[in-house]
Amino acid sequence: MTIRVLVVDDQAIVRDGLVTVLSLVDDLQVVGEAEDGAAAVAMVAALAPDVVLMDLRMPVLDGAAATGRITAEHPETAVLVLTTYADDDSILTALAAGARGYLTKDAGRAEIATAIRAVASGQTTFDATVGAMVLARLAAGATGVGAAAGAGAGAGTRAAEPSAAAGAPDVRQRFPELTPREADVLTRIAEGRTNPEIAAELFLTVPTVKSYVNQVFAKLGVRSRAEAVARVLR
Repeated sequence: MTIRVLVVDDQAIVRDGLVTVLSLVDDLQVVGEAEDGAAAVAMVAALAPDVVLMDLRMPVLDGAAATGRITAEHPETAVLVLTTYADDDSILTALAAGARGYLTKDAGRAEIATAIRAVASGQTTFDATVGAMVLARLAAGATGVGAAAGAGAGAGTRAAEPSAAAGAPDVRQRFPELTPREADVLTRIAEGRTNPEIAAELFLTVPTVKSYVNQVFAKLGVRSRAEAVARVLR
């Protein structure tokens, strides 16, 4: 299946470069370009792209505001942020607006293409910088929960990353409406895990994980993984 992409950036040279790079990927098709958020909103309505590759700092209407309008008016279109900025405020604002992914402009062609495919299929994706911030927020939130929260955190963790178990106690404390298993699932969503990855880590089936994800969304009043992540990071 060909994924139809709208490129949004206020710098013409950046747009041209992205169009050239994406045209080399067999399953991606650039269907339009926009130089600001307002033009992007109008072009989404006219072209119905599968994915919008969105810059943040732009004139007329910035990327976060445009993302909010696109995700509200055209929920079938996924927004993937591609920007120079990786500060907490920019990330949180974009995710709260409904962006499904966040990359910095250091990303290469393969990484951008992989991220476009991921958000087009309904997944949430972050680059290493954003993922590290998510993990740091989870770890920092768990620090004050007590000694029991850190028990067992050393086993099975990836290098330089806290384990998912480290963040779960904080999630349970902040969202008491969630069951312990739902909190575990939400923690892993915030860490960027896919449903199959969550299923493998928690020894569940993928359909069971999907059920838990839907329950988490309903209880938090969110519609997507990106919105759920934004709730965790607030």
